[in-house]
Order: sequence, then structure tokens, then C-alpha cells
Amino acid sequence: MYKVLVFAGTTEGYEICRFLADHKIETKGFVATEYGSKSLTENEFLTVQTGRLDAADMEEVFLQEKPEMVLDATHPYAAEVTVNIRTACENTQTAYYRVLREAGEHEDRAVYVDSVQAAADYLDQTQGSVLLTTGSKELAGFTGMKDYQNRLYARVLSLPNVMKACAELGFEGKHLIGMQGPFSRELNAAMLRQYDCRYLVTKDTGKAGGFQDKIDAALECDAVPVIIGRPLKEEGMSVRECKRFLTEHFGLAHRPHITLLGIGMGSQKLLTVQGKNSLDQADLLIGARRMVDSVKRPGQDVFVEYRSQEIRDYIDAHPEYDNIVIVLSGDVGFYSGARKLLEVLCQDSADLRVQRKNGSEKSEEERDSSAQNNTEIEIQCGISSVVYFMSQIGLSWDDAKIVSAHGRGCNLISHICYAEKVFSILGTSDGVAVLAEKLVKYGMGDVLLYVGENLSYENEKIFVKPASELTEYKGDPLSVICAVNENAGTRLETHGIRDEEFIRGKAPMTKEEVRTVSLSKLRLTADSVCYDVGAGTGSLSVEMALRAHQGQVWAIEKKEDAVELIHRNKVKFAADNLEIVEGLAPEALKDLPAPTHAFIGGSSGNLKEIVKLLLEKNAHVRIVINCITLETVSEALETAKEFGFEENEIVQLSAARSKAIGRYHMMMGENPIYIITLQNPGK
Repeated sequence: MYKVLVFAGTTEGYEICRFLADHKIETKGFVATEYGSKSLTENEFLTVQTGRLDAADMEEVFLQEKPEMVLDATHPYAAEVTVNIRTACENTQTAYYRVLREAGEHEDRAVYVDSVQAAADYLDQTQGSVLLTTGSKELAGFTGMKDYQNRLYARVLSLPNVMKACAELGFEGKHLIGMQGPFSRELNAAMLRQYDCRYLVTKDTGKAGGFQDKIDAALECDAVPVIIGRPLKEEGMSVRECKRFLTEHFGLAHRPHITLLGIGMGSQKLLTVQGKNSLDQADLLIGARRMVDSVKRPGQDVFVEYRSQEIRDYIDAHPEYDNIVIVLSGDVGFYSGARKLLEVLCQDSADLRVQRKNGSEKSEEERDSSAQNNTEIEIQCGISSVVYFMSQIGLSWDDAKIVSAHGRGCNLISHICYAEKVFSILGTSDGVAVLAEKLVKYGMGDVLLYVGENLSYENEKIFVKPASELTEYKGDPLSVICAVNENAGTRLETHGIRDEEFIRGKAPMTKEEVRTVSLSKLRLTADSVCYDVGAGTGSLSVEMALRAHQGQVWAIEKKEDAVELIHRNKVKFAADNLEIVEGLAPEALKDLPAPTHAFIGGSSGNLKEIVKLLLEKNAHVRIVINCITLETVSEALETAKEFGFEENEIVQLSAARSKAIGRYHMMMGENPIYIITLQNPGK
């Protein structure tokens, strides 16, 4: 007893049979010829019966097997067979479903006719050679044409009985082409050119029948496609729709194979062989418009989307797709959406697993696991932009600092200051100009910027100029740069810039020794978000910015002359991640992002209000306060007690510096400073 009977004989029918058998649904497939049976392999869930059945034979089979349903996936032109199957189902009260081949895309330059005879009548009024791709059964309909033996070139299956029947109709020699498909666009085009054909005759056999490849080849060769329309105006399901229906009807587990494929910059020529094979086998392609357009195959279903959750939702809602490829630009491990996509595809799903693809044999346990309801995710690498671009400009990339400023915060200036080579992905049309303008501002206008746009495409553009010549450059958002700074400095691993290096004025400055201890108490990380309240000359702000070089620092200062000094020191030390806010705290802090660290060097009597606001922004903010007067120390202690800080440390620092007096050196004491550290531990 079979649950499903499938009348196959087409690629669609074979695909449905394999789909059902793979999901352990007992299936019997019917094919008319031995040739068709070779396309299906029997197993414990699939039986193949060869031979033609008339309506009575079908009724007998249906009554004997009592299937849940019959799927008619016969050829669109097998009209009589379809009528017989439908009639037999009606007489035996068996559920009947028609699986239709998707029609090919219409072409304005084509000629459409209703029948073989209509095609022959049309061609009889024209001149020029004709390539017939309708099969051997239709050739007799063209023999009534004038001079058909010289004008027509018939392509048929290379079977002895077929070749003999065609010869009997008068098709011989070079006018009879015995070949087995499928036929690519290139091969179709080669035949049209070989025989100088001005017309190509085909039935609308749909995507699976190579229809579009014939049409594309004809148009490429300036040949007119003559299309014989379908004999029946049928309604039914496509293969995809049928798979979805079967999944829902039998409650099948959706087990797609999902490939996350890095496609390089976008050009087909940069695809790996592995990537090309995956694209050829995909029945659904997902990705951003630019990427899917660059690699999609004819007739391939496409879902244009780059957002991770939407991609997962679509896959869950379309169980008809078994082999899904999600295309990602560059390499899946280089600033790619693959990381987020994997998180979303695997969330809340114990039955999703990433497939190992290292060329080794799977263990028996792994093979058993694959057979269960597991969705396999395969990750295939691509050629990253850094590898391609650096090879194009002739520079190695193993000693370069590699970052991305595309859709993320990145202090490129800091990297360029301290690295001889910096590669970065940009993402805006003015990205090069903005970077060049900053480099000039910070005295690095001689830095060479190698610029690459539309990498691997026909309009690829690669050039190099000093930053000083690119401050007004407008380019393509799809771009990368490599900055070469021969005068790159060495990044200090600790704080400790000498006081003499800062531009000084009348504004107070936190001295080097106090600044060093205060910074050590802050315990900054590379991406810290810092406030310097009462910044003075900005010495501590600058050191914060250089240590938290991929974070952000806000210097808050109420005095106009001090603000000017901070601006000058920012430029001198190329502290591009330092922002200066003129105003009085806490009001000046209200619109700033939440800090991870805050240094308070001057509070103008508003210490408690400042701390209260900091805690409202981040309950775990780490605060370091410098106090000179005992009154400020007392206020700081009261504040610490009121807000209940778990960490509450006070360090009193007394420093003295030597001063030469004649041939003697005397130690000159600095004012003692109280350094208070406050924090409620958290993440």
C-alpha cells in the first residue's frame, strides 16, 4: 500500500518522488519508458513502475493501492495522459493533484503559435535556417514545409529507434542532430551559429525544460524564437508549492540544507569552485539585491533580504525549499553578517547544527545524526576585500591593521597615527574625503591613501594619492582604503605624557604624577566611554582618548580660554575621539551617552548632583575624583556614603620634583592630592 502515487516522466516528477522518499513517505513512481526509469533509484520508500497505462489500467492500480493521493507530474504536452489520470481518479474517488512546470518568461521579440502546424505555416512564409528543438514526435508536422530538408535542423534524442524514425521523415546528415540534454545557453547559441539559423522552434516547456536557455541563446544570436504554446490551460501546483503542500499534509519536518556562502566582492570570476557548485544546486537564493543579482542562476527562486530575522522567518514559512544558499559579500569571517545570521538561525533550535566541512569522513554517529530532523548549516568561505585589494595594490596585508568603519564606530585616525599600514572598509560616498580632511587637520596630510571602489566589477577603480589631495573627493560608498603612514609613531602601553608636551595656558592642569595615578585608578579599556568633568587644559582628556582609542571621551569645561586649550591639545595629539563640551556640569552632561568611566577634576560645588546624574546614566560607572581642599574631600565622602558605593577608596598623593639651585638640587613639593575612587561593581 502506497501513500502517494506519482506519475513522473519529467524532472518535476522525479524531484517529487525523491522528496517523498527522503521524508520516508511510501511512494510509487510511474514512468512511461526505460529511459525515464533511469532517472529514479528505488529504495525502501520508493518503487518505480515502467510502462504506459491507459485509463482502465490506472483505475485498477488506484483501486488496488488505495493511495491517499495521486500526483500528476507528467509533461505539459502529455495532454491525453493527464486526462486519463484525472478520469481514473474521479472514477475511483482518489484525491488528484496536478503538478505543473513553471512557464518560461515571455519575450517581446518571440512569435507565439498554438500548435506545431501553426509553427510550420508561419515558418513557410519566412526564409533562413531553422533549429527545431521540439523533439522527434513533432517532426512530421514540419515535413509539409517547402524545402524543409534543407532549411530545418532537428535536434532529437540519440536513441537508435528515434534516429531511424527521423531519417524516414527525410532528416539526415547534418540536418539531424542526436544529442542528450540538458542544453546550456552557450551550447544552444553555438548550434545556432554553426548552422546559421535565423529561427529556433521550441515548446514552452518551462524552467526545468531548459526553455529560458533556448530563448536567451536565440536572442543572443539574433534568431527569432518561435514558441508553441501549451495545449491545455491547466491549473495546478508548482514543484515548490507541491512540496509545501506535502510537508503540511504529512506533517513533515523541514530539513533544509542551508549554506552561508561568501561570494567575494561580487564578480562571478572571484567565486570559489565550491561556491559555484553550491549556487548551481540551490533551489532558493537569499541575499541583498546587489549580491543575488550577481550570482543567481536562470530560473532560480530568489528572496531579496539581508536582515537575519526576516531570513529565518522566510525559511521557516517555506518548507518547499531543500537547498538554500544565503550569499554574503566578501568572506563569511571578515566583518560579515554571517555571525548575526548564525545566531538567529540557531536560536531556540536544538535541531540546527553547523556542518563540519573539512574534507574528513563523517563518523557513523554523525551520519546517523544527519539522518534525523537536523537542519544543516554549511559555511563556505569567500575572498575578502582585504585579500583582493592588497594584492591589487601590491602590498602585503599580514602586517597591516585591519578594521572596518562601515556601519560601526572606528577611530581610524588613532590607528593611522600608530600603524604604518591600515586597511579599512568604508561605507559612504564622502568617507575618503572625511578621513582625508581629518588627517590634514592633525598634521598627517602626507599619508598616502590607496582607494578601491566597486572592487571586481567592470567599473572597478583603484588609485593612490596623498590625503591632502582628497579632502573634497566624492566616490562610491562601496569602497575600501589602505592608509600608508611612513611616520607612524609607537603607541605607549601606559599613560605618562610629560607635562611639557601639552600646550599650556592659564587654565589649571592635572600634573603628570597625579594624572598617572588617577588614570591607573580609572582602569580604562580600549572602548571605554569617558567623561572628564572640569577638564582644564585637557591633559587628562587627551590621555583618556589615547588609551580608550576605540571608545569616546567627552571633556566638559566651563571656561572659554580652557576650552580653546583643549581644542589645541586635541589637534596636537590627534585625539579624534575626544569631544569638547563647553558648559557647567551637571547640566552639560544630560544629553551625553552613558559613561563607563568618569573623572571629576573640578565640580564648581556640584559634586553630589554630578555623581547622582552619572549613576542615573550608568549604575556601575567607575568614578575617580581629585580633591585638593579638605572641604572637597569631606563633600566627596558624604556623597560616597549617601549613594552607598561598594568600592570606596581614598589615596593621598604627595609628590615632589627636584629643582636645580646652583650645583645643588632641592626637592620642591607639589600640593597634596586626594584621589578618591568610587564604583558599584557590575558587568
